[in-house]
Formats: sequence, C-alpha cells, structure tokens
Amino acid sequence: MLSRMEEAKESELGNVTSENEKTLEEVVQALPSDAVNHLVSLGICVRCIFRVFGIEGRVYASPSLSPSVFASAVEQLPPTEDNNNNKHQLCTLCLGILQFTFRDHDGTILRNDDLPLLISDMVKRDGYHSDTFSLEVSIPPIILHNDNSLRSYMKIKYGSQPWFQERCISTKDALKFSLQHPLQNLLECKSTMGSFRIRLTYTASKDADKCLDNAESCKRRKTGECNLDGQKPSSISLENESSDCCKFMLEMPNEPCHFAYSCYRTPFYFGGRYLKYSRNVSQTRWIIDDERMGEASVEEIIGGNILQACQADSFKFHAAGREDIDVRMLGPGRPFLVEVQNARQVPSELSVKDIEKKINTMENKLVRVKNLKLVGSHGWDLMREGEAEKQKQYAALVWISRPLKDEDLQHVSSLKDLKVLQRTPVRVLHRRSPLEREKIIHWMKIETIAESSQYFLLHLCTQAGTYIKEFVHGDLGRTHPSIGSMLGCRAEILQLDVTDIKMECFLT
Repeated sequence: MLSRMEEAKESELGNVTSENEKTLEEVVQALPSDAVNHLVSLGICVRCIFRVFGIEGRVYASPSLSPSVFASAVEQLPPTEDNNNNKHQLCTLCLGILQFTFRDHDGTILRNDDLPLLISDMVKRDGYHSDTFSLEVSIPPIILHNDNSLRSYMKIKYGSQPWFQERCISTKDALKFSLQHPLQNLLECKSTMGSFRIRLTYTASKDADKCLDNAESCKRRKTGECNLDGQKPSSISLENESSDCCKFMLEMPNEPCHFAYSCYRTPFYFGGRYLKYSRNVSQTRWIIDDERMGEASVEEIIGGNILQACQADSFKFHAAGREDIDVRMLGPGRPFLVEVQNARQVPSELSVKDIEKKINTMENKLVRVKNLKLVGSHGWDLMREGEAEKQKQYAALVWISRPLKDEDLQHVSSLKDLKVLQRTPVRVLHRRSPLEREKIIHWMKIETIAESSQYFLLHLCTQAGTYIKEFVHGDLGRTHPSIGSMLGCRAEILQLDVTDIKMECFLT
C-alpha cells in the first residue's frame, strides 16, 4: 500500500505527464503540416523537427517522441519501431543523438529512452553530492554541417512562408531540453551553472568524417578563387548549393555516433595560514634517490586531511613562498591554498572547521592551520598579487667569530632599507638559475643573549625572496653586504624561524 507521500508524488508525476501531453499536442497542431510532412519524408526525427521550427522547453522531454505524434499531419510515416517490426530509422540530421541512439564503447548500437536514468545512476554510483548540476555536450562537426545544410535548404523552399524563421535550436540545446528536467527529478537538484558537471561526448564514425571532408572539398572547389584554367569560377546559385547540401545530408553514412558520458567537479580552493613547529618537516613531499627527507610534509598533513574529507581524486598545494626544511614557520603563519580536484562533495562551513580541528589536534603537533575556509579562485589571484610586495620577518640565532660590541648593535639597528645583491646560493645552484638578485633588508635589530658574547638573536624584516642564511654568512662573497662583512668577522646562522609574513590582502 502506497504511503501518502508516494501517492502525492505519483499524482504529481501523473499531472506533469498529462500537462506534457497537452503541451505536445498544442505544439504539433501549431506546426505547418506540409513542411512537417516534407521533413518526416527526409528522415528527420521529431526533436529535430521541433528545433528546426525554433521550439524550446520541456516538450523535448516527452517520454515518446516517435513520428507517430505527427500522424494527423503527415501523409505517410517512415518505418519506425512504432509501425514496422521494431525497425528504427536513424535521424539523418542528428544521427540519432536526439533519439537517444548511439554506439557504446564496445561499438554496440543501443537505443535507450531511459538515458536520464542511465546518467543519474552513474552520478549516484560515483558518489557525487551536489545541489546543482550543469550539462556539457560535445557533438561532432558533421552535426553542425547538417544543421547549416538544412537551414539553407529550408530558407530556399519555405523562406516566403509567413511562419518561416531563420532561428533554429542547436542540437546541443535540444539535448539539454530533453535531459534537464528528468535529471532534476532523478538527482533531486537544480540544473544551473555550477561546479558539478555532467559531460556527454558524441563522436562521429570515421566514414561520416570522411564524407564530411569530401563534401567540404567539393564546396571549396566550387567556390574557390580559381578553377583549372586560372579563371574566376562563375557564382553558384543558392538553390543549387542548398540542394547539394540536402543531398549530402541524405546520402551520408547513416550511422549513430559513439557516445561516452562522465561527471566531474571543477576545482575549488581551501585557503588559510599554516604554522610549522618542527625543523624536520618539509613544505612539500621531498624524495631524493628514493629516500624520504624529513618525517613529514606540510602539504601531506593539510592536503591529505582535506582530500579525505572531500572524497576527491587529488589536490595541489600552493603557498606564498617556502621555508627550508630546518626553518620553523611561526607567528601568524604562511598563507596557502589547497586546490581540490574532482571532489565528490563540498564540505559545509561546519565541516571545514572540523577539518581544521582535526589537523590541529594531531598527536605529533608538527603543523597547525589558522583561518581555514573555502575561497573562490580569486584567492589564488590575491596570493600571487601579494607575493611581489610582501615582507617577511625572521628571527635567527647567529654566532660570530669575535665578541659582540655595543657599536655593533647600534650599527646594525641604524640600517634601513639596505640594498643587498645576492647571486644564486651555492646550495641551490643545482635547481635554480645562476642569477643576481637585488633584495631589500627593511630593518634589523640585535637581541643579546645573557652570558654569551658571541651568540645573539638577529631580528630582521626583508623583501620576499631574500636568502637569509646567505645574508648572514655571505655565501663565499656571493651575497654582499652580509652580516659577516658588516661586522668584519665570520658569521654563521645556527637556527632560523619565520615569524611574520605580511600579506594583508589574504586571510589575515
């Protein structure tokens, strides 16, 4: 026994079907019978006839649209599954696309009036969750050629009729009209432009492509710049051209297209800032000679948790610069984006907070995230814009080869916007171009360490891209000036931390 909800749903479907049948009847009655009769005789399917007359909407989604719907308007119906031992005539215009007839990946010819059900089953089987969907349709060039051919033919034959209009619905749009409403009901979501896409791809047979190439070659010979004797060809009448086009359409190989369907979600982004507390964690996964460097990576810790929550295929990790594996990232943190690819679901704001909490409560406490949120692709643009202008602050533990003097503190602290020339450091020459870069040290100050005259903390603010280790020890003279050259002694950096990255435009 049906529940009240099921009864209501069935009643609603019945009303919709009745309304569709009424609309279909009204559409058919409004069409010129002589033109319909002629198009049917050319082997053109019902949906293609509708689009030739510029009809739009849900009428394309009617359950059965065989030529029998024109029974009262045409003199003789072509053989179809309705009236000739289940033999089905393929549309000469759309090659079966709008009849839901196609070849599958094995080359088997199928006709599936439940194409919306086939598609919805795929979406549910692949585990996608979405409030919206959009259809992407790819059709072979021969279909467009057929449409143009018929449009020229109709203009010559019926252009003087009061009902004639140049506008014609494309095969792509007609297919969307046919599928959108049924898919909305089956998937229980709206058809509108969004991140979740259903892609339908139709490919013509090689014989059809060869036939199209021959037709275009023939047309070029007729309308080319010169004929064999070097003279301009006489103009071809529109009547002859359109007649040739229609003849081509009728004589071309009448084979259905190969059909493939899939679904995917366009990339979306998580943005935030990360902090790195370990001196044995790289920013991205680092493998040398099949041996892993470091105990983990920021990329894997953050991206792996996001990947799992979104049930995505993969992710890409982007950050505003990078620190060395032995450098901690402290303070407000480093801005980053995680580009999530083909996610089965998009998490809610509450779920995003759960992801952040999960990362921040991991036992090893190597990495922490702040301000994790979903951002649009504009977040990537903002991060790139900020990279050129951003400033970084560091804290470095430095050793020098002589005792620190009071005048050293005053000299270093007095330097503002110091220009430094840096040749590519020796330690990265194997992977970086040998260039000379000018960078700016905006300010510096020295913090002394009690009971230690040769160790101190150097706090400094620099332009993005400055090599701090080399600025301290000079890198065999490749960086000038350096702390060592300014103090007139040997200087070594023992530990380095990034303490602040100023990018006010991004997730502050």
